[in-house]
Amino acid sequence: MARRKEPRKLSPEERALWRKVAETAAPLRRDPPAPSEPEPGRAAPEPARDPRGTTAIPSFRMGERAIRDRPHHDLAPPISETLEAAPLTMDRRAYTRMKRGKLKPEARIDLHGMTLAQAHPALTGFILSAAADGKRLVLVITGKGRRGPDEGPIPARPGVLRHQVPHWLAAPPLAALVLQVAQAHTSHGGGGALYVYLRRPR
Repeated sequence: MARRKEPRKLSPEERALWRKVAETAAPLRRDPPAPSEPEPGRAAPEPARDPRGTTAIPSFRMGERAIRDRPHHDLAPPISETLEAAPLTMDRRAYTRMKRGKLKPEARIDLHGMTLAQAHPALTGFILSAAADGKRLVLVITGKGRRGPDEGPIPARPGVLRHQVPHWLAAPPLAALVLQVAQAHTSHGGGGALYVYLRRPR
């Protein structure tokens, strides 16, 4: 049976070289310590913010009550911001007077309380009739809508009719008749109504 060779010992020069190499080595990153449970009577620390701007999920212990105050979902900007960002296609002076409530609507329709199936044909007939009569400024009352309970993962937007009407006005057959859509002045309904400025009849 072959005799096992004993490991060779380092020479003094090799030991000195190893010590120099060891001095230049950086220690490995240690994992952060696990979060300690808060003492009874003391509030839990605020959750840390992620560098990307999102809030990290706070720790949760078995037996704790689930948080019910969740933020409301809103995936799209308010309709007022969308209308303000739309390009100006009518006379600027007339637009300024309209936004200040200085122009009086020549006709109005109240869609408040209607379903989408009821409101769409009612709006279409109203705009077609107003354009045929040569009217320029009409008022469409949509209502502001109510914010109901928003407890599910699917967003529930308040004021569905108010958000849908501008889409109907921008689609055929009304798009060819509409020159500008803007939020009404407070004297004409404010956030619950829309100005619809029609094209000049040919």
